[in-house]
Amino acid sequence: MVDFTPAQFAECAAQIVEAGRDFAQRGWTPATSSNFSMRLSADRLAVTVSGRDKGKLTPADIMVCDLAGKAVDTDARPSAETLLHCQIYRRYPEAGAVLHTHSLAQTLASRLWAQAGQLELAGFELLKAFAGYTTHDARMLVPVFPNSQDMQELAELIDRYLQQKPITHGYLIDGHGIYTWGEDMLSARRHLDAFEFLLNCELELRKMQR
Repeated sequence: MVDFTPAQFAECAAQIVEAGRDFAQRGWTPATSSNFSMRLSADRLAVTVSGRDKGKLTPADIMVCDLAGKAVDTDARPSAETLLHCQIYRRYPEAGAVLHTHSLAQTLASRLWAQAGQLELAGFELLKAFAGYTTHDARMLVPVFPNSQDMQELAELIDRYLQQKPITHGYLIDGHGIYTWGEDMLSARRHLDAFEFLLNCELELRKMQR
């Protein structure tokens, strides 16, 4: 039984296409990297098709998957990391959009803090850009997970972490990039913008402190 309308899918596809063009212009989606999705219903999501240039997406490059990462009513193949999107939607019922990008700052930060396994963001006014944060006098721990080409293995690693502690708004993967989410595309993009700025701040501070 389909529990979303064609109009809902079209609207999600349009938002994903627009986001991809914006992120590509910023240099956050080199080559055919990155993937984006939006929740269509309790158990369906719209997600980018594998291997597409995210700066040149069209609605035909967006497909439907279930929360197990299986394609629905299409022969297209979803992005390789769709399982990680599905994991977020399952863990966070309020999540309406998930964004994964590969900016220079995100990738460098993932390498620099990989050994520590996490990066702390604290004292920045821009923390207030994240849902639930109302003051600069706060701290956010951003986990950094080791990379794997086996998405099932990586998802299980993140699940084990989540059994011990929550992830507030995003995480890094070593040598890879960031995953962030929000209740809708607007909030997910706001979180991504904030992470990008704050990671750049941390990288600059690290250089200045040498």
